[in-house]
Amino acid sequence: MTQDKKITKIQELVYEMKVGDVMQKNVITVSSQTPMNKLREILRENRISGTPVIDRGKLVGIISLEDFIKWLADREQDCVIGDKMTRDVRTFYDDEPLVQAVSKFEQSGFGRFPVINRQDGKPLGIVTKRDIIEGLLKKMEIDYHEEEIHRYRASHIFEDIVADETALLLQYDVMGHDFKRAGESASRLKATLRRLGLHPQIIRRVTIATYEAEMNLIIYTDGGKILVRVEPADILVEVMDSGPGIADVKKVLQPGYSTAPEWVRDLGFGAGMGLNNIQKCADKMDFTSVVGKGTSLKIYISSRNGGASEIKRNS
Repeated sequence: MTQDKKITKIQELVYEMKVGDVMQKNVITVSSQTPMNKLREILRENRISGTPVIDRGKLVGIISLEDFIKWLADREQDCVIGDKMTRDVRTFYDDEPLVQAVSKFEQSGFGRFPVINRQDGKPLGIVTKRDIIEGLLKKMEIDYHEEEIHRYRASHIFEDIVADETALLLQYDVMGHDFKRAGESASRLKATLRRLGLHPQIIRRVTIATYEAEMNLIIYTDGGKILVRVEPADILVEVMDSGPGIADVKKVLQPGYSTAPEWVRDLGFGAGMGLNNIQKCADKMDFTSVVGKGTSLKIYISSRNGGASEIKRNS
């Protein structure tokens, strides 16, 4: 296995966790009618660098320390926060995968995002880069002992079966456009592989690759199937759909290229990194698509020696 195939625990958790798992729930807020000259005291006393602006239970903007400093530098007369706040606020949903949030932070350069409920838009909290880091570290601490128990256990289920060839077949049905259940199949597969005692590094690679494939089914098709064949030494993840198909297969493999509609991007998905991330996790990937008939994706991952060797198969 080449060095770039190694997946860290942090990378795994970013795919597994949701924004709601790391956000601050008890958030200091201000109203649009709060005077600007009171903002410094609010930020200083609470040791924060920005805060959501809430009117009648609805998010109407966000005000930051940078906004306050600019107001001071311009030597303007006192005014209400509503005159200086950012009204076009980019937000996260509490059920949004954390990996999407990390991508938004990188692309935007923002220091914080308000978190809202997907159904009614109600403000639920706020998340910063620091919140993400602290949330990941806390989750790592919780998972550490359980992972150690499984770390070097062989897949005893295969050792106990007497046969010339043994394989475990798993099937997951994915509904198209069901963003509320995004990542559910990948999470269920991860739980199964952990119970089988596979090496954590292998589980991470399989889980991330499957998550990205599952999201493609949800975003671009009306649904499909994920078939997983687990053998003592190899794992095959096969993803099939009868969706619209892809005209230019080479183009969709380019990092950042996406055909996701705007409404999908507004939900926090469709960043155009899915197939590229699958390639990074896989020892081999077969990808075929026919316009009007659908797409087939095969992901091969070796579990020999903790994933240390690459598998070689014929297409």
